[in-house]
Amino acid sequence: MKKILYIKANPKTEEQSRTFKISEAFVKYYKEKNPNHKIITLDLYKENIRPLTLDDIETIFGPKSDDSKVNPLLKYAYEFAEADKYIVASPFWNLSVPSILKVYVDYICVTGISFKYTESGSLGLLENRRALHITTRGGYYSEPPLLHVEMGDKYLRGIFGFMGITDFTTIAAEGLDIMGNDIQKIVDEAIEDAKTLAQSF
Repeated sequence: MKKILYIKANPKTEEQSRTFKISEAFVKYYKEKNPNHKIITLDLYKENIRPLTLDDIETIFGPKSDDSKVNPLLKYAYEFAEADKYIVASPFWNLSVPSILKVYVDYICVTGISFKYTESGSLGLLENRRALHITTRGGYYSEPPLLHVEMGDKYLRGIFGFMGITDFTTIAAEGLDIMGNDIQKIVDEAIEDAKTLAQSF
């Protein structure tokens, strides 16, 4: 049985969020295709994740032992490492991802769990996994002239790759805040892309 971690990073509800309309559709179609897979939903705003403190950092970067698995500070890292696939649903905010998602990354990017240091540098420990990033953007940032300031998807691709997850796909609905655009059509097209991808993800 595959384990899928569905990470939601938006304070809005499924009814309010255009991002969640797409991600929830993907999850629905994925369940239909893979009824025996386990999907774990992690709503970061409901988790009330806070920035790491000095003491937290020492735990994150310190040595790991059998007792580490029962440390509440490390639960997110172990949960992340135990998953086979990841779905990240996050809107495009201020050229990047919501800050709570960055805080979550600080909890899962942990030495001895998701990566390690070697004589030749860092090495990701989470190979042979798949990730999907579902996002919505007010403008067009997947191509020039604004491609160079898109820091959200680039960041997630980079940090997932750092942990060994290089099979990374993005569904981005763009131009949602541009006057004159057919917003519903853009979202519907992204949902169709999600439906298609769910058949093979």
